[in-house]
Amino acid sequence: MDEQNTLTAQDVANLLRVAKNTVYELVKRGELNHYKVGRKMRFSRSDVERYINDSRQVLSQESRHEKSQKTAKPIESGFIICGQDALLDVLTGFLNRRASLDGQALRSYVGSYKGLVALYHGEVQAATAHLWDGDSGKYNLPFVRRLLPGIPAVLVRLAGRVQGFYVASGNPKGIKAWSDLKRPDITIVNREKGAGSRVLLDEHLRLLGLKAKDVVGYQREELSHLSVAGVVGRGEADLGVGDLKAASQVDGVDFLALQNEQYDLVLKREDLELPMVKAILDIIRSKEFQSQFQFMRGYDVKGMGVVIGET
Repeated sequence: MDEQNTLTAQDVANLLRVAKNTVYELVKRGELNHYKVGRKMRFSRSDVERYINDSRQVLSQESRHEKSQKTAKPIESGFIICGQDALLDVLTGFLNRRASLDGQALRSYVGSYKGLVALYHGEVQAATAHLWDGDSGKYNLPFVRRLLPGIPAVLVRLAGRVQGFYVASGNPKGIKAWSDLKRPDITIVNREKGAGSRVLLDEHLRLLGLKAKDVVGYQREELSHLSVAGVVGRGEADLGVGDLKAASQVDGVDFLALQNEQYDLVLKREDLELPMVKAILDIIRSKEFQSQFQFMRGYDVKGMGVVIGET
């Protein structure tokens, strides 16, 4: 097996941002494939990516989710926070350690667009978004107004992030800008429909006057930034759109920064007095929480917890 695709337990722990003992527990439960080299446990990068992707689909594949799409009834078994960034996993951990809260904070790993639709239907209680509107040049607020009609909502800043292109190390194709998507010698790998990076790509294609069929590889979809970067790192595509954070986790990939983005939490205004919502706002405004990300590559926590828009 290619050495760059062979991972140790510590490598996997770093990728998942968990303790190494958690990796061993995942193996013990049969949730993460592994193999042995002598007495040492090793993992393939593709198996780790598959575990991440499978985890992100769990809630969206449950029958409860399917039924709620039809009935639009709120889910009563927990407070669900929707979004894919690891920041939300840390937030959920903070919430579930608060003994004063009734109920449990849960996670739904779907993209920005689907998350806002789920919030509209009452399937989740908090959504996150990083959706860029090409006409106004603004993030999130235009989409919240469209996707939550008649529902007053509040947008709270979580973090600033950087979006750009994953390209092969050394950038052998000389890719520099969105306009390079016009080149017939460039093959891309895409995100799933509804992901913020997919919307960003589609908006830039629209502004460039390009159609999906004009872009080689447009139909190939991956379910995470990490998976997209992995495809580029393995040489299966020349370009993928994603955030800075994932680029540092995959060998054989360089990152071309193109756009600063805003990653925001979206809440219904009527829910602002809920104990769980109050706890969320209290946590993300705390120095203890912000310090988790202040020096982490790919995050700008300036303004975290500030209300930046209302509908």
